[in-house]
Amino acid sequence: MLVRFCIAVVFSIALAYIESAVVVYLREIFYPAGFSFPLPEFGGKNSVLWGRLLVTEIGREVASMVLILSAAVLFGGNLRRRFAFFLAIFAVWDIFYYIWLKVLLNWPGSVMDWDVLFLIPMPWACPVLAPVLVSVVMLGFSCLIFYRDCTGKPVRASAWDWLGYVTAALVIIMSFCLAGRYMTRPDYASHFCWPVFLTALVGAVGLFVKTLIYPSG
Repeated sequence: MLVRFCIAVVFSIALAYIESAVVVYLREIFYPAGFSFPLPEFGGKNSVLWGRLLVTEIGREVASMVLILSAAVLFGGNLRRRFAFFLAIFAVWDIFYYIWLKVLLNWPGSVMDWDVLFLIPMPWACPVLAPVLVSVVMLGFSCLIFYRDCTGKPVRASAWDWLGYVTAALVIIMSFCLAGRYMTRPDYASHFCWPVFLTALVGAVGLFVKTLIYPSG
């Protein structure tokens, strides 16, 4: 298990480098004077190029998710471990994406700098700290799932637990999407609701702790 986990971490770090390298190229094309919020409106003199690269970027995001899911399926021996590997790979990939950007571009200057996270089904935007917090929590979940599996006390969640996790995840995603709607406006920063985001994240952590203490079945 430890060997597979280490290989998964190496895979995630390499995938994060590919992701950050693409961002280096995109910023050189569209933000030669520097990347900062609020973002300019898409279009203008590069509207045709924007449209073509936007479709390409969405396809790349889908391909990245396929790679992460495929790796999780290959590394995990059962559904629970595959889920744990998905959490771990996604988390390490996301964290190292920002580490590589710091190495390559010396960006972000602060964890409170804003970034565009995804474009599916609409742009997600928020301070860098928010997705990093989510990834740290996901990595913690995965490590505890692996540990409990190795000690013969697997984590078992009920249908109600899963409903809670899905609800928390959807609330977090919606907080990113709602902020993304305003990323071209001067007041963009006021549209990310930290209390809603943190309530959902803390709720997920609390539910996981409850699952560890009072396993289903």
